[in-house]
Amino acid sequence: MARVKGAISTRKRRKKVLKLAKGYYGAKSRQFRVAKQAVMRSGQYAYIGRKQKKRDFRRLWIARISAGCKQNDMNYSRFMGGLKKAGITLNRKMLSEIAINDPDAFAALCEQAKAAI
Repeated sequence: MARVKGAISTRKRRKKVLKLAKGYYGAKSRQFRVAKQAVMRSGQYAYIGRKQKKRDFRRLWIARISAGCKQNDMNYSRFMGGLKKAGITLNRKMLSEIAINDPDAFAALCEQAKAAI
């Protein structure tokens, strides 16, 4: 049986990590051991960031809807409860877009929510 050397696969693995670490400061982009740690940490941050992005956008949409509700003499929770009772199923992203771009339509939604309460 032929002897298997690991140099090719080792080099391939190291090049992959160093490519991911390109642009990092100092040794983090040049030395494999330090670059590997930096790439692993950056992967963790990226994973966490993908979850936080969803949370942050939801908070932004709720803040925009709440601001639109206050202009129509309502609060957010009563507005959302009224929409649910009225059978209007719009997600928060669309409601925030309506609140920003079409205040008249949002006022109509607020009236429907008030009537349903």
